[in-house]
Amino acid sequence: MLDFNKTGGLIPAIIQDNQTGKVLMLGYMNEESLSKTRETGKVTFFSRSRQRLWTKGEESGNFLAVVSIAEDCDGDTLLVKVNPAGAVCHTGNDTCFNETNEEDIMFLKYLQDFIFQRRQEMPDDSYTTSLFKKGVGRMAQKVGEEAVETVIEAMTGDDNRLLYESSDLLYHLIVLLTYKGFRIEDLAKELKKRHQQ
Repeated sequence: MLDFNKTGGLIPAIIQDNQTGKVLMLGYMNEESLSKTRETGKVTFFSRSRQRLWTKGEESGNFLAVVSIAEDCDGDTLLVKVNPAGAVCHTGNDTCFNETNEEDIMFLKYLQDFIFQRRQEMPDDSYTTSLFKKGVGRMAQKVGEEAVETVIEAMTGDDNRLLYESSDLLYHLIVLLTYKGFRIEDLAKELKKRHQQ
């Protein structure tokens, strides 16, 4: 249970990117701004300098869409996970800590979402669509072909080609997983489970 009295009416709110896990900024919320945040789904702070409620992005358009809100064990700090719509800092930086808010590994999630969207929409001019139309046999065959090409490049010592063919392998594997109703995150869960054993 949040205790606003304990902290003089304002509670620190740590804002974290839901995708990358990066801490984007720190702001303060009172009961009214927290209520508005929950109601609108956009992060709203109490501005100490302006002495009023302030929705992040109201001037820049770079809103922070709320994914989840959690309170800490002492009930005096919030962790707000968000999907940011652009740079967070007023300086134009991704974060208020002058960090770049991206992780290359997160592109795999984007790619998974993109392939899933292809599966839903099936646009005619898409290579991915052509794989879905040819069925599981063709997709499995492509995974096999790309696996063999990856092995060949690993054995020849051409690192650039190894990365190229490994990327092809991963792409075709994600297509196959999507067709079978799975996501790359399911592989991450399986690997995590094995690692914990």
